[in-house]
Amino acid sequence: MNAVGTPGLDLPDRRGRTGLDSHGRDLTGNPDVRVRDVEVLSCDWYVLRRTTFDFRHSDGSWSREQRETYDRGDGATILLYNPERATVLLTRQFRLPAYVNGHPDGMLVETAAGLLDGHSPEEAIRREAAEETGHTVGTPQRVFEVYMSPGSVTERLHFFAAPYGGHPATSEGGGVAAEGEDITVLELPFTEALHRIRTGEIADAKTIMLLQWAALDGPFAPLP
Repeated sequence: MNAVGTPGLDLPDRRGRTGLDSHGRDLTGNPDVRVRDVEVLSCDWYVLRRTTFDFRHSDGSWSREQRETYDRGDGATILLYNPERATVLLTRQFRLPAYVNGHPDGMLVETAAGLLDGHSPEEAIRREAAEETGHTVGTPQRVFEVYMSPGSVTERLHFFAAPYGGHPATSEGGGVAAEGEDITVLELPFTEALHRIRTGEIADAKTIMLLQWAALDGPFAPLP
């Protein structure tokens, strides 16, 4: 007899998750928001939810609202830099969402990044740096944490920086082939990386944020 139920709710989905409709129901931090219902619209891999809530406006009136949120988990990214050579280590890979939304070939130049997948941000970014660039990172410097697209995506991205070059790469990098990754590692002069922001060759938000941080407050900032 087949089980009767809904994957992701009372039956495990393909990632073994249940109770996905409970997320966000018990929030109490904002007295002007009262969550009424949470519906799971999709949980094929990540989770798309529709939340119904009452919202109290600044004039005291209440309205009932609905919003969809896309939950792919939190992530981490890192800028690898070499202060002696004044270079940064970036990656280049295909991004389908950018390709279907106007990018010429979908090949984006980015800082190494990935989802936490149940690990701490520091553990996750050391893993991603090794997988994507081949370099082992010790203790990364925490830069800031940012909600990248708060109108619809729940992801909070943890930003880090760390030097490289003291030791040779431990592997070739390139990502995890079993996950469909085919990543090229790019070493660029820091000034060229900044120039590529101006020309649009670097169009990835997290990468632009870390490069500009490096120029203003990080390893390549002007001496006081």
